[in-house]
Amino acid sequence: MSDRDTVLAAIRANKKALPADRPKAEPLPVPARGQVEGAKRRDLFIRMAQAASASVEVLTSPEEVPEAVANYLVAQNLPARLVLASDPAIANLPWHDYPMIAHRIGAATVQDHAALTVAFAGIAETGTLALLSGAETPTTLNFLPEHALVLVTTDDLCGTYEELWLRLRAATDNGAYWPRTVNLITGPSRSADIEQQLLLGAHGPIKLHILLLDLDA
Repeated sequence: MSDRDTVLAAIRANKKALPADRPKAEPLPVPARGQVEGAKRRDLFIRMAQAASASVEVLTSPEEVPEAVANYLVAQNLPARLVLASDPAIANLPWHDYPMIAHRIGAATVQDHAALTVAFAGIAETGTLALLSGAETPTTLNFLPEHALVLVTTDDLCGTYEELWLRLRAATDNGAYWPRTVNLITGPSRSADIEQQLLLGAHGPIKLHILLLDLDA
């Protein structure tokens, strides 16, 4: 018998069966903070995202996205270059009206300063973005560039995490595959592992700029 088999056999021998009448654990209550709708949900998302050091810009039309991106690049003193997700919500925008932005579609590399992708949903209770990996939304767009720009609509804002998982299940029940990865991102990358000093950009973008599309505004 190998060492591995010995260890596994010892675990099985000492494993205690749970009693059949063992009471089920009570589900944790859903925080009341996220149980809001409409404008209150939008405002909560904005407030919580900003509290996590993200910047939020509210737009009222998809056609405003390229101009907002161009203005962001200028404000951050970045080169007029951008890598885009191939998701139609982004790739089909009127980028031709902004020829000064040299853009390409695909995965990001370490040479890219800024990337624009689309979020599957936002979670208002914490100002978090849920981004799915996939051919149209490569995960590299979320982590490699120093400036991550993310488009999300107010229609895709969930109040709580419980709503997010229900939304994801509903979206995949029609036969679509489950994403390999669901990235939950709250603010830019940060770490305080070294001497308890907060450092932004430790494991990813130093800036997270959210383009919140509110068609009802």
